[in-house]
Amino acid sequence: MNIAFEIIVLIAAYLCGSLPFGYWITKRVTGKNILELGSGNIGSTNVRRIAGERMSNLTQVLDMMKGLLPVLVVWLLREFNITTFEPFFIYLVALAAILGHNYSIFLSLKGGKGVNATLGATVLLSPISVFGAVLIYFLVKKLFHYVSLGSLFIAVSMPLIDVFIHPISYLTYYLLICTLLIGLRHIPNIKRLIAGTENKVE
Repeated sequence: MNIAFEIIVLIAAYLCGSLPFGYWITKRVTGKNILELGSGNIGSTNVRRIAGERMSNLTQVLDMMKGLLPVLVVWLLREFNITTFEPFFIYLVALAAILGHNYSIFLSLKGGKGVNATLGATVLLSPISVFGAVLIYFLVKKLFHYVSLGSLFIAVSMPLIDVFIHPISYLTYYLLICTLLIGLRHIPNIKRLIAGTENKVE
């Protein structure tokens, strides 16, 4: 595969992931800048605080889709032998989309925490890990009432589930990088959880 084409695909994946739906939706519905409100995050949890449940759900779906779409395109190109990529390339595409969400070029490299984008980018690569992690998220959220804690359990559980069902591969390393990225974006939440000052949800 031509390296120039691969670079173009990675840039396109990053730009797709960079689309700041939470920012745009909140601005359109409320006229407010979500970067200056709540957690300052463009993800669905902060959208819920500022713009309500329906807009939060819409943001969540769109954030998942912008993670899924670049991976789906590369998967289809490979599946139908339209073009060939190295086996690890699809994981780079997924990471590019996630990094776009976390550090959007449209928001001066501000963005979200990457959970929904990660789930979208990963669902084709490791569906069992994704759905298992989501179930764990809802269980943790119901028991402890912390969205951030549930998100951290998603980050940790995906690679753990994967190693039980697959041999160690590029997928394993990809999931570990996802864990690291989500963990880094949640450092303020981790500090508040330890201090007992994190906001709960009912």
